[in-house]
Amino acid sequence: MLLTPGPTPVPEFIRKAMSELTIHHRTKEFELIFENTRKLLLEILDMPEAIILASTGTGAMEACVTNLTHKKALVINSGKFGQRFTKICEAFNISHIEIKNEWNTAVKVEDVIEIIKQDKDIDAIYIQICESAGGLRHPYEQIAKEVKKINKNIMIIADGITAIGVERVNSSNLDAIITGSQKAFMLPPGLSMIGLSLEAVKKLKAKPSGYYLNLASELKKQKTNTTAYTAATTLIIGLKHMLEHMKNIGFENIYKKTKLRANATRKALIEIGFDIYPKTPADAMTTVYTEYSNEIRKILKTKYNVSIAGGQDHLKGLILRINHMGLVEDFEASWIVNAIELTLDELQIRTFDGQANKIFSNIMFKGKV
Repeated sequence: MLLTPGPTPVPEFIRKAMSELTIHHRTKEFELIFENTRKLLLEILDMPEAIILASTGTGAMEACVTNLTHKKALVINSGKFGQRFTKICEAFNISHIEIKNEWNTAVKVEDVIEIIKQDKDIDAIYIQICESAGGLRHPYEQIAKEVKKINKNIMIIADGITAIGVERVNSSNLDAIITGSQKAFMLPPGLSMIGLSLEAVKKLKAKPSGYYLNLASELKKQKTNTTAYTAATTLIIGLKHMLEHMKNIGFENIYKKTKLRANATRKALIEIGFDIYPKTPADAMTTVYTEYSNEIRKILKTKYNVSIAGGQDHLKGLILRINHMGLVEDFEASWIVNAIELTLDELQIRTFDGQANKIFSNIMFKGKV
């Protein structure tokens, strides 16, 4: 049972859709597939334009940095992936400044505003909606709203790789939203997507940047239902089927179910003695602090057939991260909290009494908090 916060498991109906005979990307047949996929993508991103790239999410992050920063970037760093934006700026010698916090601490709106007022060169802000290194959620909506009041020309770029498909992202003041295939869309890694505002499109055209990751040239092609370079045909076919499936279920229904599952999991783990790690947790995953992380994960995998994630860098061996992204079955989410409680008993940390599953079930199935 794969419950890591990406890659997520690929459902059977997606595997079947992607197992059909390969088609050429320069055909009317694929253009129709691409057109339908793009329409659904624009709907879930709630943006006027979108680009699909044959890359992981990091490629889309790099493309946004190089194409949308013309003067200076402000990077919000509260984890591994905020840090990645900084490293991309460094790799391209792009002028930047960083607000750095511990991985369990969201950026303060007032800190961003203070820097924006002091440094007039900043023309792009990079922030995670959910920083998956610690399961933290940033107040991106408030930040974007307040920044736009001061200077509407500053681009707000949000990494929504672990947010799109989990919650309805408020795109009203965002200029770019990044997402990827291997999270809530439950596809193999290798596809990234960027939603763009009309203001961002203007900026791309004003100063095109790069070759393969030139978003201006790529957008021009994709608006005609093709790609500038070879399309990741199989993954795009899978994305089409997943977006159709999600729309059939109802995007809002998925968001509601994911939020309920996340809340039930957090409450269940608190009941059996865990502390939630992030001060403002995202619903994409549940992250708890424990010095027994390695021991718990080993028993979960070998005895209970469950794979969850630990921490990275200074959090290695100190946290557990449980995925809620995608079409997680109720029995899977129920089993993981029960298996964790059984593992605590085996490690002689807490005697098993079924409380975790009881709390989870009462919230998930009976609506009792």
